[in-house]
Amino acid sequence: MKVLTLEDLFALFPGADDRPSYELLAAEAIPQPYRDLLVHEHHMTVTVEAFHGGPVEVRVLASRLDGEEYSRRILLIHQATSKIVQFGIVRIDLTMTPSAVREAILSQRIPLGRILIEHDVLRRIEPTAYLRITPGPAQLAWFGLEQPAPYYGRLAIIHFHDQPAVELLEVVAP
Repeated sequence: MKVLTLEDLFALFPGADDRPSYELLAAEAIPQPYRDLLVHEHHMTVTVEAFHGGPVEVRVLASRLDGEEYSRRILLIHQATSKIVQFGIVRIDLTMTPSAVREAILSQRIPLGRILIEHDVLRRIEPTAYLRITPGPAQLAWFGLEQPAPYYGRLAIIHFHDQPAVELLEVVAP
């Protein structure tokens, strides 16, 4: 699996109008509370649920299945407040997933992190880059911002049984 860049992940969904501008940052340059939300090797689903004090649900904005490669653009939404807490893009090598995990992923009803935890998939999360992002019009609307203000994200790889299986962009709400 080739490690994707931010541009590669956005290119999976041509015509999407939500590609923001960004710059790469060192982990130590990310301000709090974003650093606690991003600089770790845990699932973002669990991290944002703990930070926001409750479960999140997934809203799939777009998805595509190319053979055994599944990609989706998503928002994670806090169930109690309906607030958008994360934007993401994920590309998954489905050949690396057991059939029950594959079915759960393709159902598009459960956040990926929750699926992997519930199915006890042996995994390791490897952050590969940290980003300071200037929102475009779509992010301004999603996050309820009137003026562009920087927010932060990460690129990461999830390894299943020490094999790269998932590439993702995870962007936390400002």
